[in-house]
Amino acid sequence: MTPAQGGPRAAVFDLDGTLIDSGPDIAHAVNRSFVAHGLEPADEAVVIGLIGNGAHRLVADLLWRQRIPAAPSDIDVLTAAYLESYADAPVARTTIFPHVAEDLAALRAAGWRLGLCTNKPQALTETVLAKLGLDHFFDAVRGADAVPARKPDPGHLRAVIGDLGVREAIYVGDTEVDEATAQAAGMAFRGVGWAAPGRLSQGESRPLSRLSDLLA
Repeated sequence: MTPAQGGPRAAVFDLDGTLIDSGPDIAHAVNRSFVAHGLEPADEAVVIGLIGNGAHRLVADLLWRQRIPAAPSDIDVLTAAYLESYADAPVARTTIFPHVAEDLAALRAAGWRLGLCTNKPQALTETVLAKLGLDHFFDAVRGADAVPARKPDPGHLRAVIGDLGVREAIYVGDTEVDEATAQAAGMAFRGVGWAAPGRLSQGESRPLSRLSDLLA
């Protein structure tokens, strides 16, 4: 589905990898927590390639890649340590992708309602948005812990759409997680042209060169 003809136009965005390049800060924080617990750090590119399913899954996937057996409680401890480390300096090396702020402003000026659907925790999401000066663009924001089940559960995206007060919206993201979420929710999906190779399906043939392409 796409925004109804003549009805409110709405778009919901993923955050990491879609609006901001936060990979370096995420990688630094998770590696810092691993080293503090006597584990080997992972290559930054490996960490970035695993972003998208939330903090707990990121830690679990990194442990699996290092072939380190871990009980659920161990993963919980490492996840908490990672998030604490990340919260200490969430935007030290994070940048906004080119034209993103400009294009979000253009969408709002054209009457679009904008939402954010991210697997980053709510408080951390709000901190990052505020520090980067992006918070004022969004009418609705739902982090991973602000819904009963996070992406790719379609209820996460539907909750944001409900908050926007619209029936449908375009979801914009950079990973297979975002694509699957939109499909499960029955919503239109557009990938960004700066997504990492292999993170979107081959069938996603119309990547956005910039967010303002939505206006067309």
